[in-house]
Amino acid sequence: MRTDIFARLDREPEPPKIETPRMSPHRIALFGGTLAFYLAIVIAVLMSSWLVTLDWKVMLFRPYQQWPSIHAFLDYYVVLGQRGPTAVMVACWLGWRSWRQHTLRPLLTLGASLLLLNVTVGAVKIGLGRLGPHYATQIGSAELFAGGDIFPSGHTANAVVTWGILAYLAATPRARRYLSAMSAIVSLGVGLTTVYLGTHWLSDVVLGWAAGLLILLGLPWVEPLITRAENWIFAAREWLSARGRTAAPPVPVTTGAPQPVAAGRQAAVETARGPAREVSGIASGATPGAPSPATSGAPSTATPGATSGAASGAGGHQTAVVTATGGRPRAYTAPAAHQGHPARSERTPVTPAGSRRPPHADRTPRGGTTPTPARPAAGG
Repeated sequence: MRTDIFARLDREPEPPKIETPRMSPHRIALFGGTLAFYLAIVIAVLMSSWLVTLDWKVMLFRPYQQWPSIHAFLDYYVVLGQRGPTAVMVACWLGWRSWRQHTLRPLLTLGASLLLLNVTVGAVKIGLGRLGPHYATQIGSAELFAGGDIFPSGHTANAVVTWGILAYLAATPRARRYLSAMSAIVSLGVGLTTVYLGTHWLSDVVLGWAAGLLILLGLPWVEPLITRAENWIFAAREWLSARGRTAAPPVPVTTGAPQPVAAGRQAAVETARGPAREVSGIASGATPGAPSPATSGAPSTATPGATSGAASGAGGHQTAVVTATGGRPRAYTAPAAHQGHPARSERTPVTPAGSRRPPHADRTPRGGTTPTPARPAAGG
């Protein structure tokens, strides 16, 4: 029985179905207001209005020189807005959520939001080409179209989207409230940290907040595409699994392996063939290692009937295993002690089976010498 945490999670019931956020009138109103604010910031920077003046005042104040004691901490805190580390951390959490809920929606939503972030923010960055505070060339200038890429702030927008997606995918209203507050604090801190370090203008950070919020508010419009992509991925997985099952090679079947034949069936076949062929093996009455009469040259006195009787008498103590290879059957004599019969020394000796050819007095055995005729006894 498995006791690890994954087995316990498998036995737990699935969480209730999470409702997909919809573009309600309230959300549409928030999206419209945020979009208007976004355009107002862009226009204010393009016109070099009071917002650009404020940017220069904050930059010349040099916050990193005013509070140098927190500089080391903020160097690490700003990592919470970098796209690479934050995306990996949030993807690990959402991957676990996807496995628990048996759906790819959390991961696909994160991917869609990051894709929208790169497209929208990156396009504005490259289009306006604003330089950062450390590379400014003229005091009071907006530093636009100078080949820069800091407007809007990518760290700030990424913090809003990456941590805000956790609140967007929350399962309960209470979790959504807590995660919304957490993401707001983190993104606010990341934006102000970039201003403290002098890497962004204040207007860059404000526009970054608006850019990230626009992506989160507009995600319900992307939900149908996310659902379609999830269905396509699952369908492709099923198709690949079915193709792998059909392409599996068949299991080879061995047809030439030897198969044992029952001893009783072989005995019946040998009996039907008649005395012309005999079963090769050791007779039950023969002593192992003793020469047979045919080999030693002694004439055989056994008749075909006696041979058949001896063979039939020993049939209960022999087990023949014949292979389907076409060779002669081999006989195996089982020990008498295991068959429940008396020992060989206590049984009546049986005439050894020899040649079936009747003896002839006028013939000389093979390999032997011509017998010398007996000399008649002397005397009367």
